[in-house]
Amino acid sequence: MADLVITDLHVDVETESGPKPILHGVDLTINTGEVHAIMGPNGSGKSTLAYAIAGHPKYHITSGSVKLDGVELTELTVDERAKAGLFLAMQYPIEVPGVSTSNFLRTARTALDGVAPKVRTWPKEVAAALERLEMDPSFASRSINEGFSGGEKKRGEIVQLDVLNPRFAILDEIDSGLDIDAIRIVADGVNRYAAQNDRGVLLITHYTRILRYIHPTHVHVFVDGRIAAEGGKDLAEELEVEGYDNYLKAVRA
Repeated sequence: MADLVITDLHVDVETESGPKPILHGVDLTINTGEVHAIMGPNGSGKSTLAYAIAGHPKYHITSGSVKLDGVELTELTVDERAKAGLFLAMQYPIEVPGVSTSNFLRTARTALDGVAPKVRTWPKEVAAALERLEMDPSFASRSINEGFSGGEKKRGEIVQLDVLNPRFAILDEIDSGLDIDAIRIVADGVNRYAAQNDRGVLLITHYTRILRYIHPTHVHVFVDGRIAAEGGKDLAEELEVEGYDNYLKAVRA
């Protein structure tokens, strides 16, 4: 069993007026075979957590630790964190003109595995992943996210998850901006990944609707850069009814 262990994590984000503290001591352990949902209002620091773990240069870890199966990620570059088994699906996937989805994925797989996928079977592998996410095979030859709709970009992130098959996946609001059909498709992709039982998922969202399709083993409420409460799926159902007001009031008190 592998694990992702976050210990007393403090993070500043770089702003025009200088560093701004966002995370104020986050402790979280995710074991393989588990799906952890982090829920919270906008501005609570959920995405900061994701980008800090992944190594985004604007997010500075001022203290604390992030270990993946005992390896300290904070000492590694972004690509080294990916090679260690970490994956981030972004809330706002960027366009990369001139780089096809197929070539990008093949380059990434080669870097991760240390050997290039077989040319003969690679197109079929990418086409199969696209089909599972109900995307046309033509997306393989199109530039990454260029001209994609919002839903296509999010499904494209899960295609990457499918093909690269990392040990731990951080999914940053993978459901935002999606209609019901697209949420179901994305959730099916996440469930297929998690069903391997030797993978870990950190799912960041502020809506409960995706949790109708993805059933978390743990739910954490994130407020003001901290975990304010923890529980199971019943906690998500409570949030659906009551929202985050009680937690926000506690912070402001």
